[in-house]
Amino acid sequence: MQPEMTAHAIEEILHSFQWMDPHTHIDAAHLSARGLDDILLYHMCISDLYAAGCPSGARIPEDRTEEEAARRVEEAIPYLAKARNTAMSWGVRIILADLYNWHTPIDSSNWRNLDRLIKHHASNPVWSREILRRANIARTGTELFRQRDGSADDLLQYAIEWSFFARTQWGQPDIPLYELERAWNATAPQWTLPVTFDRKSAPPLHKTIKTVEDIDAAVAHYCALLPYDKVTATAQHVSTDIDYAMPSADQVSAALKARANAGDRERDIYSSYIMHRFLGELEKHGDEIVFQFSFGAESLPYETGSRLSQRAIGQLGEIVARYPKLKFMCFLSSRHANQSLCTLARELPNLSLCGYWWHNFFPGAIRQVMEERLDMLPVNKQIGFFSDAYTVEWTYAKAVITRKLLAEVLADKVQLGQYSFNDIHDIAYGILHQSSCDLLGMTPRA
Repeated sequence: MQPEMTAHAIEEILHSFQWMDPHTHIDAAHLSARGLDDILLYHMCISDLYAAGCPSGARIPEDRTEEEAARRVEEAIPYLAKARNTAMSWGVRIILADLYNWHTPIDSSNWRNLDRLIKHHASNPVWSREILRRANIARTGTELFRQRDGSADDLLQYAIEWSFFARTQWGQPDIPLYELERAWNATAPQWTLPVTFDRKSAPPLHKTIKTVEDIDAAVAHYCALLPYDKVTATAQHVSTDIDYAMPSADQVSAALKARANAGDRERDIYSSYIMHRFLGELEKHGDEIVFQFSFGAESLPYETGSRLSQRAIGQLGEIVARYPKLKFMCFLSSRHANQSLCTLARELPNLSLCGYWWHNFFPGAIRQVMEERLDMLPVNKQIGFFSDAYTVEWTYAKAVITRKLLAEVLADKVQLGQYSFNDIHDIAYGILHQSSCDLLGMTPRA
């Protein structure tokens, strides 16, 4: 069988069984796109358009008005042609052609017709389920606060994405303390702060951290609020810029006194101490929850850039080894670090790797990540897909793209003689379905 015929046949195999999508931001209040803006202005598309010259680089607010949505779409249209070559533009075309039967380039004369078409489909209560059926997705993971009224609980399972103690923010060295303070003042889990959080606009907090004992109390409060019976995992971030250590109480106390003039050293002390207290508490629930974390994307004024140091990779290995009863699952956004992470996952029983996060969700990176992980890790140590989508249309597009790329990678291995054609189903089912069940406790919908 010729390679192209093998890839086509494998693509059909990959579509013959249901996949899990363990990490998204899909909201029960609007599973599918509310209009063209939800498709065209997905945050990865905004980055394309901003690079093409579009004036707006910030994410469009989730609670935007119709007027703001229309303004941002109209602003983006002149730059679509320059970004037509990108993988995200391919994703937009897949969505519009496959789901909305729209094959015409978007311009200022027709976008409102397309917008009305998408809104019409959104008014159909079964449309979002039909999209997931076409994508062949068995279950979708999302943030707990997006559960809303529970009306999509048969489709969704949940992770707790709340308070990032090891994520840097542009120009805010004391952000680990602020994230913990925000949790300390809460009576229930909340939504996470955006990557471009403007603290100047935030209301003052009633309780603030002044002592090491305050940190201990705040971490205990946070962990007590985690709904272990409702979630499969955390969704955290581990920054490459932080120097992770085991600071003493005296070092933490001195750093707290210097908070008003804190720099990177103080930030590293805050984050290291909080993270170790947090992971120590979380390990007590190691049979109930997975520490799921992103790695390799660092803040920029609007979004993030892909960066990861060898120091951070080494320190991650030390952290994972320190808490052997807690399962760690990494979303990696750094292409060059994939081999290093594979070597860690080979030797650390409680570390697994999941999908192609953010800056890795591009065809060249996906192929490399897939090939290396298939060569280096057994299927039980890896999950082969998550969409990171905000609507089910982007789940569909990313599943289509992943299916095509994985089929090519597997076809190459068949041609090489590494796999037989008969191996393909079991290997693919392992990384695309079963590992999500085994590692995260995900279950197909009834």
